[in-house]
Amino acid sequence: MKNLTLIFALLPVCIDVFAQESKSKMLDNIAKKEMYYGSIAKKIWNYAEVGYQETRSSALLQETLSKEGFAIQKGVAGIPTAFVASFGEGKPVIGILGEYDALPGLSQDSTTDQKSTGGAAGHACGHHLFGTASAAAAIAVKEYMKANHIKGTIRFYGCPAEEGGSGKVYMVREGLFNDVDAVIHWHPNSINTASFGNSLANKSGKFRFYGVSAHASMAPEKGRSALDGVEAMNNMVNMLREHVPSDSRIHYVITNGGKAPNVVPDFAEVYYYARNPRRDLVMDVWSRIEKAAKGAALGTDTRVEWELTGGTYELLYNETLAQVMQNNLTQIGGLSYTAEEKKFAEQLAKSLGADRLKYEDATDIKPLVNEKGGSGGSTDVGDVSWTVPTVGLSVATWVPGTPAHSWQAVAAGGMSIGRKGMTIAAKTMALTATQLFESPEIIRKAKEEFAKARGEGFKYISLLGDRKPALDYRK
Repeated sequence: MKNLTLIFALLPVCIDVFAQESKSKMLDNIAKKEMYYGSIAKKIWNYAEVGYQETRSSALLQETLSKEGFAIQKGVAGIPTAFVASFGEGKPVIGILGEYDALPGLSQDSTTDQKSTGGAAGHACGHHLFGTASAAAAIAVKEYMKANHIKGTIRFYGCPAEEGGSGKVYMVREGLFNDVDAVIHWHPNSINTASFGNSLANKSGKFRFYGVSAHASMAPEKGRSALDGVEAMNNMVNMLREHVPSDSRIHYVITNGGKAPNVVPDFAEVYYYARNPRRDLVMDVWSRIEKAAKGAALGTDTRVEWELTGGTYELLYNETLAQVMQNNLTQIGGLSYTAEEKKFAEQLAKSLGADRLKYEDATDIKPLVNEKGGSGGSTDVGDVSWTVPTVGLSVATWVPGTPAHSWQAVAAGGMSIGRKGMTIAAKTMALTATQLFESPEIIRKAKEEFAKARGEGFKYISLLGDRKPALDYRK
């Protein structure tokens, strides 16, 4: 009887030791496959496909997950490059987000001087690493579940067009996250942290002005310049900046201003973003931008139409999950540079105007802090976070001090620094996911915090309304 009592007393200890050994093996497997996953990321880096055009990138990730036994749902939410890959069945359901779209106009080689590869786009936000690391984490969790006979479902969400196309919004609207218990994601950065905070809600769209063409010198009175409409709108919006909340952001670019100076343009187009930490204020700012467009058309005797191409919520971070992610990131640790990587980083830092390269930003883990008020960026992860408890982390895949959407980010993301950071992200997400599968109490607390943060009676309403996916927004 004493022996039996001792066995039962030691059983939890033995189970815990076995689980830790199994997790160590999982992390070792990710490390062993670093070059394999690095080759996948590099292919996507070379593809550099912009939003809703990520045909090869999406197919490669689908193939990678399918080979590992994941069931693939293709073309979800009416988006050809969106997909869901699932393994297992039943509860809990843990989702991992993956992105893979590039940014237009940022073609760059993996060199320390600005040198285009001749492409039309580049991965200046590191989504080639994002999607690949998330797939690596999902595969590692799958292997852990099989080895430990864990019940539940691990799901990889292939999310296109994060950069202004709001791909996840359509996936949320389609109900693809309704049965998920928690969602994990990450993003390339120049520091390591799982800090919880906010982002900026965003609305974006294209304003198209239509006028009358005429010879600009011989018959200007017969022309009605669509470009005048665009410029009049821009002038009014620039005056509007003084009269919107100070934490708002408004950006625009003229995407079509005519073809020749001696032809009055009968068509012109301007592409706008509006942002604020609160989506209700974004909607108010956007409505005033629309009024400026109407006024500009009236004043220039042109006609204007506009198409809403993007709209995202601010992030609703979950402190419970953030603490779990932070602990796991601390366990994994940051990057250590080789001599060759240090040489690359120091040369790249010079192009950023850095007096001193802060290696500690890449090697250390920043403390967990509440960054409420907005990060300055926007993401369609925001809509996911208002649907299911969500947690993310940042990993230093870029040289410290590198801003996103820069050629320097493309360069670092295309060489070993990016690959090593991606591996850290994969390990951290895999640890976090396995912990959620094994700890119902964490999920319960996260859901309680989530419900309180959303408030009673919350109902998700997409900022995009019922429009179909803007599959041609990059054209």
